[in-house]
Amino acid sequence: MSDLSKSTIDTFLDQFADDFIDLRLDEAGAEISAELEESHLKVRLGVGFPVARHRYRLSAALEAALREAFEALDKVTIEVQSSVRSHAVQANLKPIDGIANVIAVASAKGGVGKSTTAANMALALASEGARTGLLDADIYGPSQPRMLGLRGRQPTSPDGKHVDPLKAHGIVAMSIGFMVDEATPMVWRGPMVTQALNQLIAQTNWGELDYLIVDMPPGTGDTQLTLGQRVPLSGVVIVTTPQDIALLDARKGLKMFEKINVNVLGVVENMSTHICSKCGHEEHIFGNDGGRRMAEEDGVPFLGALPLDIRIREQADGGVPTVIAEPDGGLADDYRRIALRATSRLAAQKRDYSHRFPNIVVE
Repeated sequence: MSDLSKSTIDTFLDQFADDFIDLRLDEAGAEISAELEESHLKVRLGVGFPVARHRYRLSAALEAALREAFEALDKVTIEVQSSVRSHAVQANLKPIDGIANVIAVASAKGGVGKSTTAANMALALASEGARTGLLDADIYGPSQPRMLGLRGRQPTSPDGKHVDPLKAHGIVAMSIGFMVDEATPMVWRGPMVTQALNQLIAQTNWGELDYLIVDMPPGTGDTQLTLGQRVPLSGVVIVTTPQDIALLDARKGLKMFEKINVNVLGVVENMSTHICSKCGHEEHIFGNDGGRRMAEEDGVPFLGALPLDIRIREQADGGVPTVIAEPDGGLADDYRRIALRATSRLAAQKRDYSHRFPNIVVE
């Protein structure tokens, strides 16, 4: 491309696709400015999702694309900045003070790896520089204490009314599993579960967070509906396996969130493929591309696929999830890609401005 004009460069930047998040910069809501001084191009990108690690990959890819498109450029300088803002939630709810965005990770079916995905997504966002919290909302089967290496630890209360979340691997976390022994069953009816969840959310000193990831309980019953209607959610990520039976339940969960006006950020296909550690043979044990097809049929983004890999299980069971255990490995990159694809799509959505205006009461 020989035309080195400012307008041509601006058009090119808007349409540049970040392959890692699978979006064009304009689709991701990026704020872009460019200055051209003779053959020196200075580009400033402002994105609405965390990029502490990803900015280097993004800058390198963009510079390479610019140099290929505009051969007359002698020097390219790229600056990438991130600012996570609060986004709109259900119409009748307000964001939680101090928490910019609450993202639910749901499956509607147990055993598909939802909790492992939620933990690694939270840790991936933290590794990209976001202030991140993780709420284990599965009252009957809390698994985050073990996954985060916090078994046997209990939160403290500074005032007898609120509790401080526990910290692990750069995030804060809260779970009913911190309050009871791991082997103790929670034999509670629905109203007790709802009350406990409300307390975990409202009475935890979360501090200032960019994202609170909620590990949802499986199913589409009273507990899930209560969470969806009472917790201000900026979006939800649906986790499934490619198996037809799992997809049936995952679609029910997706439809439930759509009915209560929660933004579906996309679908994750877990246990997508298995590669034998002995011979290297790859096999689609649970089916092929079921999550991708579901996303296409329901008109929502496909965020990515995760393999059935023994390391993911071993690392989660050991309290050091994959993103922490092997931060530079391919599996951690898969989780980081999914986390950034979800939050970049959230960044392109409508922002929340309700906190700018006071409540007006007429007496």
